[in-house]
Amino acid sequence: MDLNAIAGRSWPRLLLAFLAGASTSLAFAPYSLWPVYPVAVALSLWLAQGLSPKAAFGHWFSFGFGSFAFGISWVHVSIDRFGGLPLVVSLSLMALLALYLALYPALAGMLYARLKTAHALPNLLLLFPALWILTEWARGWVLTGFPWLWAGYSQTDGPLLPLAAFIGVQGIGALILVCAGAMALLAQKRWVPLTLLLPLLALLVYTANQFPQVQRSGDTVKVLLVQGNIPQSMKWEPEQLWPTMLKYMDLSRPHADADIILWPEAAIPAPEAMVADFLDNANRVANLNNNAIITGIISHQDNHWYNSLIVLGNHHEKVQQEPDYEANGTNRFRKHHLLPIGEFVPFESLLRPLAPFFNLPMSSFSRGDYQQPNLTAAGFQLAPAICYEIAFPEQLRENVTAQTDLLLTVSNDAWFGESNGPLQHMEIARMRSAELGRPLLRATNNGVTAVVDEFGHIAAAVPQFETQVLKTDVALTRGVTLFARTGHLPLYLLCLFIVLAAWGYRRKQAC
Repeated sequence: MDLNAIAGRSWPRLLLAFLAGASTSLAFAPYSLWPVYPVAVALSLWLAQGLSPKAAFGHWFSFGFGSFAFGISWVHVSIDRFGGLPLVVSLSLMALLALYLALYPALAGMLYARLKTAHALPNLLLLFPALWILTEWARGWVLTGFPWLWAGYSQTDGPLLPLAAFIGVQGIGALILVCAGAMALLAQKRWVPLTLLLPLLALLVYTANQFPQVQRSGDTVKVLLVQGNIPQSMKWEPEQLWPTMLKYMDLSRPHADADIILWPEAAIPAPEAMVADFLDNANRVANLNNNAIITGIISHQDNHWYNSLIVLGNHHEKVQQEPDYEANGTNRFRKHHLLPIGEFVPFESLLRPLAPFFNLPMSSFSRGDYQQPNLTAAGFQLAPAICYEIAFPEQLRENVTAQTDLLLTVSNDAWFGESNGPLQHMEIARMRSAELGRPLLRATNNGVTAVVDEFGHIAAAVPQFETQVLKTDVALTRGVTLFARTGHLPLYLLCLFIVLAAWGYRRKQAC
């Protein structure tokens, strides 16, 4: 294959850019072939050399469309199975989402073509990574944000993971983009940047491993995570409410010695007021056993509905006898970052009449506060995130304190069947532990249910698509990571400075 000939022709180059983008899906779960990502970006950088800003936009748009069309193809599973739409319509919706997300790498590529100078090293090692990270940041908040497939997540099973405690997932992503730039320089027979970069990264990882920022305190907590495996087609059927609640109670009862029992998102698929008697009984059972039950539930207050977590039983210490269950008590968490369509419908009056897809069960939630107190269960403090919002590192960071013992996330990924979506979701959750230096509990309806240690490694898990419980002792930590103190702000400011400096240099050259 003559790559030079391909690079000089529009359609073959766009096709190769699309294929390079599609290959990046292999860098993420369940494949975790992390070297693919920098190689794919490096290839696209080489193909895009010399392009005008307009042509560069199309080139990186093609790359982005390939990346998202394959990388988040799991979104189509929920649309197809539960949307009530013809196949051609559901595929079109999936394509529209991928086309929208492709705008961000396209914007990075266009700005790079406009701002780059005649100096290849700063272009490829500084300017392009900075633009890529800034556009990924924008993708994480525009229209409520979709931070899936950020470059850094490809390192959850890669060698750079220990750096997450210092620079976060976006800092790792920036290093991957620098590596891609160094690889692109190989086409110009410039080996020195890559030759110097790889040993430097190895030294940074070695240092991070030798000097961890958190240490185990010597204390442990016994946890029980319950995976009910309730079919999504049955979950919201009224006649299944009591069988569902009794299933979770029956699975938990033989393990009453656990300190914390965790049920998944909306494990109780009904408004809190409707099941007050069951909750009061569960509260008494937990008190009797000196433990706490944390469950997902639908709560209602002041004409607002919330996707919530509540704590039943012992709150502040294991031996304390808590008062009777109280609806809308203070020891609860209300989801802040809602999932578009699934939990709220933008332009509701217009979209809801169009198709059943826009009228899913419980798709009219209100937002909880951005910052909320940690949940307190059996004397332990837990920083929660419900489902989708575990993908937003700054939000969880803002809710973690020096007193936080555990991270907690619950989900119901049954919407996405046997696709890659739940495995990518687990990958993202692991990164939060690595960033914040706290073990994480993750309870789901049908998987992946797991405990993650403070370094982002899965310590224990149960198989997907099975009714299972996971019981284990979790080692607690002390200390605060650099990322927990600073977040991504220093990185974003550095990237912005690099872009502004490039812009200023171009203006000076034009004068």
